[in-house]
Amino acid sequence: MTTFSLGRRALMATALAAMAFASPASADGHKVVDSIHFLIPGGAGGGWDGTARGTGEALTNAGIAGTASYENMSGGGGGKAIGFLIENADSNHGTLMVNSTPIVIRSLTGVFPHNFRDLTLVAGTIGDYAAMVVGKDSPINSMEDLMAAYDADPSATAVGGGSVPGGMDHLVAAMTFEAAGKDALGVKYIPYDAGGKAMAALLSGEIAALSTGFSEAVDLANAGEVKIIGVTSDERVPAAPDAMTMKEQGIDTSFVNWRGFFAAPGLPDDKLAMYQKALADMYATEEWEEVRARNGWVNIHNSGDDFKAFLEEQEQVIGDLMKKLGFL
Repeated sequence: MTTFSLGRRALMATALAAMAFASPASADGHKVVDSIHFLIPGGAGGGWDGTARGTGEALTNAGIAGTASYENMSGGGGGKAIGFLIENADSNHGTLMVNSTPIVIRSLTGVFPHNFRDLTLVAGTIGDYAAMVVGKDSPINSMEDLMAAYDADPSATAVGGGSVPGGMDHLVAAMTFEAAGKDALGVKYIPYDAGGKAMAALLSGEIAALSTGFSEAVDLANAGEVKIIGVTSDERVPAAPDAMTMKEQGIDTSFVNWRGFFAAPGLPDDKLAMYQKALADMYATEEWEEVRARNGWVNIHNSGDDFKAFLEEQEQVIGDLMKKLGFL
């Protein structure tokens, strides 16, 4: 069995410091923060993009934040945005950068020189399962079909993803194929910069299947562009009840990717507490539940020191897994 679950700690309260430094409570509709600028380390259409914009939508619609703005800064597997945030720390105290499991993976593999310890840790907020999808007109309709195509011609059965080789989408594909009894390192993986470009490659036939986040897969399936042939959840997810899990198809693997927010190093304590409070208060709102349910996300809230402990644990788990698969 290959299990890589990143935990479901529902830590719904922030530190007492947050209560001391924050603006008026938002539980009664009062604004906590005037504005938030979201820095997105990848292009439009990817999981980071959806997480930042969905969070901003919920915060502003609920009245917790006055305004939200967004900036896509792709490059370097996410390293460009991280470097920008660090190098311009003093002018970015109004910025939250979204990130996820890849910040751990890519620092381990040396894709960029920084890691999560170089940033201010704000909070982990959600989890997103992974999914394998194929084009709407593909003859492949299940994981069994995909494995049969791979057995017949491995080189012609490429799997794409919106991350660099050895990145999360690659890791999930390798885990899935390994759990299906295949050579994980023999899988032909083609990387793309964020989900939008990977989707274009799938529809053009450049790749046979796409390894992606479940929320992205749901959006594409609802648009009639893809078929979801496997989900890395233990049970079917209500957002796509017809999509079979990997386990249902005899592939004993599960995976959930956390996503959360980071700020520039040196962020003043009062601003950190304000952002942490805004995100914590968001969970109790109908606006957030609408966004969460629409995307099929799992609430995973780790704030401050709990977020640090969570990341350190995942760094160890991911490192061990990548060594096993030959990525380190």
